[in-house]
Amino acid sequence: MKTLFIDGSMGAAGDMLSAALLELTENRENALKELNALGLPHMEYVAETVKKCGIAGTKLHVMVKGTEEGAPSAHAAGHHHHTLSDIEHIIDGSNAPEAVKAEAVSVYQLLAQAEGAVHQTEISNIHFHEVGTLDAVADILAFCYLIHRLGVEYVTASPVNVGKGSVRCAHGFLPVPAPATAELLKDVPIYSGEIESELCTPTGAALLKHFVNRFADLPLMTAEKIGYGMGTKDFERANCVRMLLGESELPTESVTEFRFNVDDMTAEEIAFGTEELLNAGALEVFTTAVGMKKSRPGTLVTVLCDEEKESAIAAAIFRHFSTIGIRKTACARYVMNRTVTEAATSLGTVRKKVSSGFGQEKQKYEFDDLAKLAKEKGCSLREIKAIIEAEEKI
Repeated sequence: MKTLFIDGSMGAAGDMLSAALLELTENRENALKELNALGLPHMEYVAETVKKCGIAGTKLHVMVKGTEEGAPSAHAAGHHHHTLSDIEHIIDGSNAPEAVKAEAVSVYQLLAQAEGAVHQTEISNIHFHEVGTLDAVADILAFCYLIHRLGVEYVTASPVNVGKGSVRCAHGFLPVPAPATAELLKDVPIYSGEIESELCTPTGAALLKHFVNRFADLPLMTAEKIGYGMGTKDFERANCVRMLLGESELPTESVTEFRFNVDDMTAEEIAFGTEELLNAGALEVFTTAVGMKKSRPGTLVTVLCDEEKESAIAAAIFRHFSTIGIRKTACARYVMNRTVTEAATSLGTVRKKVSSGFGQEKQKYEFDDLAKLAKEKGCSLREIKAIIEAEEKI
């Protein structure tokens, strides 16, 4: 399986991540021409070979009307703040493949959700500042295009060094990681090293959150290419993101399986308990009819969860179910790479789950969206699905 490993020991920024992917391509100059052919308005990608602590890598610049977006002269003129709708319009107007556009929009939706949570407002009211400038749009679209071009099937990354200290943002000086970055990195292993600077930006955090299947140490893999994406600042350590691209064995995830029997709960109580376990973070919950002592019909409940959530899930089981004992087994599972895209149809927007890996790709429309449209239009699920599938083939 084609696997990408991202070394986050010096954090992650959109330009560094895209530059590292650019280095992994067969021909950097040809890939750069393809990026510039994406047709982002007034923007041009420029790649430069630079050295950090003696290591050579690629620095990716985004020029807007001939001026680098992050340059002081660009800041002096001020930035136009974009809404999510503005960003989606820019991405949709590019020449990128539809799959790449969908990925880029999904990344920005993560950013909008994080900003919305921080400011406690609807995502439609969010005005992007640092992550809304045109270079961030270019960085995200470049990353989505290059990872698609490379045919990556599985992405893993190390724990992320977020840096420490404070960072100046549109709203003033904020602690590192910035609030939106911290929101995006929930459930991601992070740490603060010795370098006093913002190492992980909101854009970098959103890309990691969307694309990384698993955060762990370097997996067992055969590395075929290595790429270095260089940052702007200089530290005692090389300011770069290193990526390894190669083949790995079928990736597995370590999970915990809990099992317990009950014979004194109603179906309604079991259903409620099941929903509460899922709300608590369980990966899967399912039931099986079993025969118990004294010939009583009972229910076997099986729960899968991440290892780090064992204690919380066990506590939820004892709270919502009548059992007084739980059996525990350590398991490994194979998981395909899963993303959620949105399809704009004549009936409305429908989410689509896309799973890929192991040489396979599977697609499935979100049931809740289909059911909502079926009720609104007075149609069956089958009819709604047929209409959407027919439109997507056009």
